[in-house]
Amino acid sequence: MSNYEPCYLKFSQGELFKIRDDLVSFLSRCGICPRLCKVNRISQELGFCKTGRLARVSSFNLHFGEEKELVGRGGSGTIFFSFCNLACVYCQNYTISHLGEGSEIEAYGLAKIMLGLQELGAENINFVSPTHVVPQIIEALVYARDKGLRLPLVYNSGGYDLEGILAKLKGIFDIYMPDIKYSDDSNSGKYSQAQDYWQVCKLALLEMYRQVGDLVIDDQGIAQKGMLIRHLVLPNDLSGSFEVIDFIAGNISCNTYINIMDQYRPCHKAYRYKELSRRITQDEYSQVVNYARKKGLRGGPRD
Repeated sequence: MSNYEPCYLKFSQGELFKIRDDLVSFLSRCGICPRLCKVNRISQELGFCKTGRLARVSSFNLHFGEEKELVGRGGSGTIFFSFCNLACVYCQNYTISHLGEGSEIEAYGLAKIMLGLQELGAENINFVSPTHVVPQIIEALVYARDKGLRLPLVYNSGGYDLEGILAKLKGIFDIYMPDIKYSDDSNSGKYSQAQDYWQVCKLALLEMYRQVGDLVIDDQGIAQKGMLIRHLVLPNDLSGSFEVIDFIAGNISCNTYINIMDQYRPCHKAYRYKELSRRITQDEYSQVVNYARKKGLRGGPRD
């Protein structure tokens, strides 16, 4: 475990309570994510994410399959939330993100999970699909910090995050790890039911970067703070990879750490779409990697 002091420890108790209460208030006419469903989740009305007042957790563990900078020696303390604010037809975890596999959990129970992962030696607490349960995470953080949580927090999202809500999280999360899925809104609409994905994602990325900057790695090779971007290459350039790289290099930072991923495989409903019904080729992947290298971006398996 690193000696780095997480940024959320700098808040007073009163400041953290205020952030929590502000975010929870959004649940009464839900405006937590770009869907802006306006349902009353406090009264158990369900919107796109099918999540009411309480978060649902599918699983939690020490994960050793994440980026090496997150794993370190102890593993990334990963908490998988059920449901999602995207509906990717090729989702590899669709039983969790689409079907909601998991159980509801109170804030104190979520805090106990965080503390338990710390006790097991986790390098960080890694929230997977946190976008639709941000208020619940902060509620749990209030308890966990009071009981001794001292690990960096990772916001591991699909990139479809509301800029205004992210702004309210300034100083909470040490590491932002968005997955940039598309640079073409027609494809994001067709394959993830998010017709405004790229426009929303660009604003979210800029806000994340404003808060944490480039990825900082300690002398043990462990990420302490900053932004780490994931990008999954889709067949037939449906992810618009070159435009994604252009945006990162031109608008964020050439020092941005990007993990270009090649593990796409047709899952869930992908076989219904001819253009998604195969794995990517080595040439498709190499073209994206080489272009990122040309633009000077760092990180990922190519290194």
